[in-house]
Amino acid sequence: MIDENLWKELEAPQPDRGRSTRRLFPESPHSIHIGVTHPARQRMLVVRAGARAADRARDLLLDLPETRGLSLSCSSVSNREFELQIFLTADDLRQVFTPLAEDIARAAKDAAPETVLEHAVRRFTRWQELLRHVGETGLGRDTRLGLYAELHYLRRHLMPALSADAAVRAWSGPEGSNQDFQLPSVAVEVKATSGKIAPTIRIANERQLDDRGVDRLVLVRIALDARRGGTGESLNSVVDDIRSALSTPAATARFEQQLAWAGYLPHQRHLYDEPRYTLRQTDLWNVDGEFPRIVETGLPAGVGNCSYEISVAGLEKHRTTTDEVTEVIRGTDG
Repeated sequence: MIDENLWKELEAPQPDRGRSTRRLFPESPHSIHIGVTHPARQRMLVVRAGARAADRARDLLLDLPETRGLSLSCSSVSNREFELQIFLTADDLRQVFTPLAEDIARAAKDAAPETVLEHAVRRFTRWQELLRHVGETGLGRDTRLGLYAELHYLRRHLMPALSADAAVRAWSGPEGSNQDFQLPSVAVEVKATSGKIAPTIRIANERQLDDRGVDRLVLVRIALDARRGGTGESLNSVVDDIRSALSTPAATARFEQQLAWAGYLPHQRHLYDEPRYTLRQTDLWNVDGEFPRIVETGLPAGVGNCSYEISVAGLEKHRTTTDEVTEVIRGTDG
């Protein structure tokens, strides 16, 4: 795990110009390091590989757009070895650089020798897209609402039933998985709403309510009141509450990485003190064989990427309770 203490060790003043480095994942066959240059104390991630790996990554580097605060370069260090360097160039992204560096390093560590640099560059481009998508104004209204609802469910229902590591590991929504929470015996998809409770629930695609490969799939709707000021809880507050409950470096690293993939970036924290959210109602339904839904196996050839709405009025016989689902989650942890 990369943390601020490790960076500070590397930033300790050195008598000569150069860089201080620390190898990540010693068990990996690849040479992956974080480092700090001296005397500028510029943070960096370094991945070394052979000429074949550099050749495979070269086409990706040709059209790589620039991203404020980050730079990437690839250069030869010998006739047979190349070095990919990712630098932090803006101090306001210091907190973002830590999960970025760890995520890219993890993506590269198990790659084949000829694809290690390609994996690293592709992961870097995903971070570029994330930073461009979030922009300077942060997450949009609906995305903030949805993130708060997922974190509320994580704190209220998963963390009391599982170990901290298992609860945070189950939060898979930011990775683009079919459901927001995935455990061996149950998957949970969380939908959020504010204002007047809508009579329908929007489903994003034909895989979101597909229960293949899981013993049980649960759909949760969390109705929230969102307003500026008042006695509700901010997005920052629920993030801080979960952080304070985590006791292991692995759980903390996982949580910070998922927050970043969700678009909650540390340098934009000041944007999320408002609005405040208050829980109004939680509804849960078992998604079983007769549940009204569109799934991938039921689509005709040539049809895909289907979003649709489900009428809540038709879900009454599928209703379940928070206690029942919590017991299923608790059983997952053995």
